[in-house]
Amino acid sequence: MLDQLYTRYIGASVASLGVDFAIFMTALSLGVPPALAAACGYIAGIVCHWLISSRFVFTEQVASEGAARRNQQGLFVLSALVGLGITTAIVGLGSRFGLDPRIAKGVAIVVSFQATYMLRKKVVFA
Repeated sequence: MLDQLYTRYIGASVASLGVDFAIFMTALSLGVPPALAAACGYIAGIVCHWLISSRFVFTEQVASEGAARRNQQGLFVLSALVGLGITTAIVGLGSRFGLDPRIAKGVAIVVSFQATYMLRKKVVFA
C-alpha cells in the first residue's frame, strides 16, 4: 500500500509532468533539438513541482522563512538538477541512437521520478 506522502508526491509529479510534457512537445514541434526540448520542459516542471511539493506534499517538513528556507530551496534545485541531468542524458542518448524522443522521455520520467523522490524525501525535506 502506498503511503500518503508518496501518493501526494505522485500527484505533484503528474501535475508537473503535464507542464513539462506540454513544453517538451511544443519545443519539439518548433524544431528545438530533443535534448534541449527535454531540458526546457523539465525546468518548467521543476518550478511547478516546488510550488506543489512545498505546499501540499512535504508540508510538515518545509523550513520556515529565512536562511533555512533558502537552503531547502537550494537543495530542491540541486535534486532537480540531478533529475534534469538524467532526463537530458536519456533523451539525448536515446534520440542519438534513433529512439523516438517521446519514448526516451518516457523512460527518463520513470528513472528521474524515483531518483528525485528519494533525494527529496531523504535530503531536501528530511
